[in-house]
Amino acid sequence: MNGVIPVYKPQGWTSFDVVAKLRGILHEKRIGHSGTLDPMATGVLPVFVGKATRACDMIPNDGKSYLAGFKMGVSTDTQDITGKVVAESKTLPTEDELKAAAESFIGEIMQLPPMYSAVKVGGKKLYQLAREGKTVERQPKLRLVRKLSVYEYNCDTGEGLIYAEVGKGTYVRTLINDIGEKLGCGGCMTSLERLSAAGFVKAQCYTLEQIQQAAEEDRLSQIIMPVSCVFSGAYDELALGERGSALYKNGVKLRGEQVGIKDPRSADGVEFIISGSDGEFLGIARYNAGKDELKSVRNFY
Repeated sequence: MNGVIPVYKPQGWTSFDVVAKLRGILHEKRIGHSGTLDPMATGVLPVFVGKATRACDMIPNDGKSYLAGFKMGVSTDTQDITGKVVAESKTLPTEDELKAAAESFIGEIMQLPPMYSAVKVGGKKLYQLAREGKTVERQPKLRLVRKLSVYEYNCDTGEGLIYAEVGKGTYVRTLINDIGEKLGCGGCMTSLERLSAAGFVKAQCYTLEQIQQAAEEDRLSQIIMPVSCVFSGAYDELALGERGSALYKNGVKLRGEQVGIKDPRSADGVEFIISGSDGEFLGIARYNAGKDELKSVRNFY
């Protein structure tokens, strides 16, 4: 069994819990996921099964979108409502002030990884150190916020919803915390739903119960998607003939003319989806014009 299952992660489960549950349902040890979600979060969690786990670290679409609940006037040590309150303010921003502050975070920003995160410092995850009562020095990271808009807001309670489209490694709860700090009142996240990740959207996802039922009814083939769908649209495709497929699978570095590359100079350094003569997705390969060779980057056969 090889492919991708877009899972809708339930609240209260860690991403690892989901993987562990699916190992039992699918009877497959090789399972990974893309983009960890906190236990309080729900939403899109792409799960990779079998040989497809080789794609976990090379997904071309690293964009994610979220709908997050927030509360202005409250700051916690975890930057979300589950943490210990460290500061409160009765002075709440107006809707216009909140929107202006949120808009100032759109684009490339420097974001300090929160202590309660899976980022490693000195070989240890930050949340492990935080649970020991330790705070360590962290370096701000360059992050991308493509869109950030206030969806709902009650200026009397400080509660609302915010929609965010962000790049890899961006923490939405840190965005809310930083918006609160900029406004001088503090803020924390109260809920989080991931609406899209790795090119998958909420409507495509299956619950663990649905996956369990499909397994019991021998319908898993209907819900597991080929790993090639993760790369579709991000790369040009090279379809090999029968001989080319055999050579490629044997590790032979093919010449440009063998795979149909007509302009080697423009293809130099370009990565391609490689398909076999029977339409099988073989992997990703990069062309080197100087050596006139197509070399495998990652194989999936």
